[in-house]
Amino acid sequence: GSEGRSGLLPAFAHANNGSTMSILKKALERGLTPSNVISYLCLQIMRVNGALWGSLRLRLKALALGVRVEPGVSAHGPVGLMRWPGSHITIGAGTSLISSWRRATAAALATPVRLRTFGPGARIDIGPGAQLSGTSIAARSTTISIGRQVLIAPNCIIVDSDFHAHWPPEARATEPGMEGDRPVNVGDYAWIGMNCLILKGVSIGEGAIIGAGSVVTRDVPPFCLAAGSPARVLRCLKPGETPPADAH
Repeated sequence: GSEGRSGLLPAFAHANNGSTMSILKKALERGLTPSNVISYLCLQIMRVNGALWGSLRLRLKALALGVRVEPGVSAHGPVGLMRWPGSHITIGAGTSLISSWRRATAAALATPVRLRTFGPGARIDIGPGAQLSGTSIAARSTTISIGRQVLIAPNCIIVDSDFHAHWPPEARATEPGMEGDRPVNVGDYAWIGMNCLILKGVSIGEGAIIGAGSVVTRDVPPFCLAAGSPARVLRCLKPGETPPADAH
């Protein structure tokens, strides 16, 4: 009885030690040095913990503020939700909101994701599967709609308003100029490059790509590449097709 069990302990320890050594040997053969293993573990811990606490905070804040968050939404880092009474903010199923430099891939983030409405008629709709990285979306009196699986790279800003009247100049600080507000629509599967500014009244077509650093002031047709300040359509993404003549 006891002698048999005591005899098993050294054998188990030897087998376990052999298994550990085998794993270490394979790791070394693959170039996984201790520093590589530690680095990988740190990245995974930051990813998992950031998403866990970020998503929890998002859902608690959304519940308190009346923001609709559908199933499968994840947040990494703090997300700014500022909803004016009577307005609507919806975050679609499976959306990813990245508000931390630890999770951002292409670049560091200037600010966390921020979704803000300024009046009872304003609305922000984020489609299912969209990915936002440090994105600021501000709807004052109309609707800003982000389509299904839209990719928005770091530090982009989307607005439906100039927030000040154009004329007369002396009234700009006090007159809101709300009559100039216009809705914004970003079509399904569009990809917005980092550091872009999308201004009021713009419609970006399905599958379009906006080059990094662009200022979008006019519509972009579906499946076209546009870039620049102001953004111009450069080419059609579908082989053999050309963009509409009025899109240049």
